[in-house]
Amino acid sequence: MPKPAPASRSAITNLMRLSHSAGCPCHGCSTARQGGVNMIRAGINMISKHGSQPGTNSRGYATPVDLASQKEYAFELAASNIRYGEGVTKEVGMDMANLKAKKVGVFTDTTVRGLTAMRQTIQGLESAGVKYEIFDKVRVEPNDKSWAEAIAFARAQDFSHFLAVGGGSVMDTAKVANLFTCYPEADLLEFVNAPIGRGTPIDKQLRPLICVPTTAGTGSETTGTAIFDHSETESKTGIASRALRPVLGIVDPLNTETCPTAVHISSGLDVLFHALESYTAIPYTERMPRPANPLQRPAYQGRNPISDVFSLWALKQTVKYLPRVARDRTDVEARGQMLLASTFAGIGFGNAGVHLCHGMSYPISGLNKKLAHYKHEGYQVDHPIVPHGISVALTGPAVFDFTAPSSPDRHREVAAIFKGHDSASESTDIARIPDSDVGALVYDRIAEFLSNLGVPRGLSKLGYKDEHIPSLVKGTIPQRRVLDLAPGIGDVMGSDGHEHLTRILEKSMSY
Repeated sequence: MPKPAPASRSAITNLMRLSHSAGCPCHGCSTARQGGVNMIRAGINMISKHGSQPGTNSRGYATPVDLASQKEYAFELAASNIRYGEGVTKEVGMDMANLKAKKVGVFTDTTVRGLTAMRQTIQGLESAGVKYEIFDKVRVEPNDKSWAEAIAFARAQDFSHFLAVGGGSVMDTAKVANLFTCYPEADLLEFVNAPIGRGTPIDKQLRPLICVPTTAGTGSETTGTAIFDHSETESKTGIASRALRPVLGIVDPLNTETCPTAVHISSGLDVLFHALESYTAIPYTERMPRPANPLQRPAYQGRNPISDVFSLWALKQTVKYLPRVARDRTDVEARGQMLLASTFAGIGFGNAGVHLCHGMSYPISGLNKKLAHYKHEGYQVDHPIVPHGISVALTGPAVFDFTAPSSPDRHREVAAIFKGHDSASESTDIARIPDSDVGALVYDRIAEFLSNLGVPRGLSKLGYKDEHIPSLVKGTIPQRRVLDLAPGIGDVMGSDGHEHLTRILEKSMSY
């Protein structure tokens, strides 16, 4: 009688998946969370022992262990050095001198060029006797053309060090100018995330970059991420690698004094959703595949105990202080706390990652020029623009309604924070809410928070229509870097999330 064929890894994996009820996604199931990797190992051992012949190796491996079938077992913390304090911008000249800079490329935009942050920067460089050249043509919400211009400038100057003074657009542009100076023959798509780019790993140490943020939002001074609009595909994408991280972030509350209220709000919303998404991303132990080499471990790894600390603190501070900044941008305490929250959130999401709100924000802003033609009030630009924080926030209520079943207790905690996290009675009341109702509660509280900040109440307020939803979904699908961290999508084998994204966008048209 012939022996039965050995069971495949996929069959074992599917069997283990089916052992959990449909209402209990594996990333939220305690048995999977505590022993997911062990279950896979057990399945592989069962396969290896099946059909082993007497006299062979006692371990009886039928096939080698395939890392692609194994979940992650480790996480790695990476962040820039941070210096915080009023007036620390003036130290940047000494920093560059200490780094033995021969010639510094200073990147900024036309608005920041005339502000105190740049004046202090230039004064510091000149006092320290450091040579520099200024590139002030950074585009707010950069695209491939503006990046190409900055790269050409940097390559021609061959800077030894880089310095960014501005918001996220400036810091991201300086990162790629540095990158492509070190890779003088590479084209723009070489390192851009797949599938839009080739996603080639960065295997060189880049030149030192110092970032001086002038907005409380992106946290780019802590991360190895750079985002831009890709014209050909009409989508946002970017480059993500620890190699891009600045060596130092100079976080000076004085640098946000002249920031317009609209920019404070949009930037603060970016902080809010960095914190929310990283705190609710899939756990790092649910991410696949396990890297064969530590260098292949991505910057966005899934939530972990360290990222949770930074993300949760940033969330609490943003809920408390962003409304105060929106009411009075001269509120010194609130401005300083928002800038610090931005940095904390940057460390949180820079290691855990973001997911659905950011994934959908890219086509929301990228397709605006073609479909919605929205220009946000308070932004002094000559082109249609959905500021990044606004584009992220618009899907927020629907997203966290969708993700709530993955980790009801975390979403209960989020709901309590939006209502006043110091209220013991509030926390007790929320604890009594059934898991099935937590999503609706989070939806309502996020929607109320956004409405109080004057955020447009849904995509339809920007000019998007129901017939645009397929295009928005199509523009989101390639954002695998973040979708793979989304509960209900990234932890479901073979799911591209098309149906879920459609429903979330439908629910985000108005609220």
